[in-house]
Amino acid sequence: MRLPGPARARLPARDPNVLYLVGRKFGTEGRSDLTWAINTLAAAHVADRFRDSRIVVFSSGNLYGMVPPAGGGSRETDTPAPVGEYAQSCLGRERVVEYFSRERGTRCLFFRLNYAVDLRYGVLMDIGRRVFEGRPIDLRVACANVIWQGDASSYAFRSLGLGRFPAEDPERDGKRAGRGARAGGVFGGASAARRCSTGARAMVALLSNASPCHRRARAPRDRLPLLREWAAAWIETGGPSLDKPTHYEVADGRY
Repeated sequence: MRLPGPARARLPARDPNVLYLVGRKFGTEGRSDLTWAINTLAAAHVADRFRDSRIVVFSSGNLYGMVPPAGGGSRETDTPAPVGEYAQSCLGRERVVEYFSRERGTRCLFFRLNYAVDLRYGVLMDIGRRVFEGRPIDLRVACANVIWQGDASSYAFRSLGLGRFPAEDPERDGKRAGRGARAGGVFGGASAARRCSTGARAMVALLSNASPCHRRARAPRDRLPLLREWAAAWIETGGPSLDKPTHYEVADGRY
C-alpha cells in the first residue's frame, strides 16, 4: 500500500511529535486484506517517514483476547493472544513499528485503548440507546473498559514523553485507561436490564487492567456516574449520534 503522491507531499518532512491514529476495524469480515493493509502497511510508511520523531501509536486492547472479569482484566505482562483478523492486524501494526524503531532508532509507545466514549459514540451510548428504545442488551460480553474521550486524549499527549528506543514490549509501555462498566446495570437499574437482555451471561470479557498506566500518569477521575447521566440526557433529548456502534458485545473477533 502506497500513499498517493499528493497525500505524501502534504506530510511534513519533520515533526518532533506524532500521534498515529490511523486504523480500520469494522468491515474486516469480507475485506480483511484492506484491514491488514491499512493497519500495517500505512504504519510502515509513517514510521519510515517520521523516523526522527517521537511516535505514540494507537493500538487496541483486542490484542489480549477474552479473560474472566474476576481477574481484573488483561495486564501488560500478558502475552498477546489476538482473536480474529482485526486484532491480529493490530498486533501486526505494533510489530511493524517496532521493527522501524529498532532499525532507525525511533522513540515509540504503543497506546492500547478500549473504549473511549463521548456523547455521540461509545459503549455507554450503545447500551443507553438499547435501554431507551426497549431493545435487549446482549450479555455475551458483560464488561468493558470505558474512558472519557478527553481523558484518553490527555493520556495520549502525555505519553509522547514516555516513548522508548527501541520500542519496548507493550507490557512495559502500553497505555490502557478505563473503568469497568457492567452492561447489565449502567442504565435503568439491574432489574430493568434483566428484563431486557439476551444471550447467555458471559464468563469472559475483553477487559484491560489499567493500573500500570494509572501509576505512571495518575488514574482519571471516576466519571462513570456523570457520563451515565450525560448519556441518558443526550439520548432522551435526541442528541446527534455518529451511528457507529462499537460492537463491544462481539466475543469471536469478527468485525
